[in-house]
Amino acid sequence: MLENIKDTKVLMLDLDGTVYLDTDLIGDVKNTLKYFRNKGVKIVYLTNNSSRTDEMYEIRLKNMGIFEDGDMVYSSLDCAIDFINDNFPNQSVYAVANDKVFDVIKGSGLKITKGEADIVLLTFDSELTYQKIVHANELMVKGAKYIATHPDTTCPSKPVAIPDLGSIIQMFKSSSGREPDFITGKPYDIMAKYIIAKTGANKSQTTMVGDRLYTDIQFGINSGINTVLVLSGETTLKTYKNSSVTVDLVLNDVNELKKYI
Repeated sequence: MLENIKDTKVLMLDLDGTVYLDTDLIGDVKNTLKYFRNKGVKIVYLTNNSSRTDEMYEIRLKNMGIFEDGDMVYSSLDCAIDFINDNFPNQSVYAVANDKVFDVIKGSGLKITKGEADIVLLTFDSELTYQKIVHANELMVKGAKYIATHPDTTCPSKPVAIPDLGSIIQMFKSSSGREPDFITGKPYDIMAKYIIAKTGANKSQTTMVGDRLYTDIQFGINSGINTVLVLSGETTLKTYKNSSVTVDLVLNDVNELKKYI
């Protein structure tokens, strides 16, 4: 609710379209983030993209001048790891992931295997091979638990958007007849539960800011937290008005949020 936004203690920020566009920061976002930090607000960069590690994101954000001590990156991959460790401890996991992400998963405490497995963990694997597809499909058909990090069908890129994990999920639906048992990324509420637990804030003190209605904003709605739609990325005001989604606040960009916190 709008009256809760002024009491925000945790600000969850989508990245592309909200904080930056490609490699360009949106307006004076660097000073805007400093303003929030000075008000005691914790900055959480929230991303569905599980093809990169937190370290890779932190380096990029530091190079852009917008990551400082106390900030946090939390991805759909982090959420999947937390979720499996909490709900399926000691169960074996076959992880479909690129090499750098695989190393993070392997070092997370999960019981990783390349053979038979209790769980298939599907991430946005930018190094996907047919061999990985065949083995994951076999495990799915045999009844392994099936967990995917996020449902996005495309990923922003130039000159055109590229297939994202949602497209790969559709491929496995065709080959195995399975859909994921769990999806950990936006718009599902699992990420919010972990961030709230990690930060100690309550829902009324937590605000999600994003440019996509059916991932960022629907995530906030599903999670019962404050929602702020920014018109600096994918969604236009016309698109919003023609949708069935209702947000707490609509702004041109995240910099305008300073008026409300």
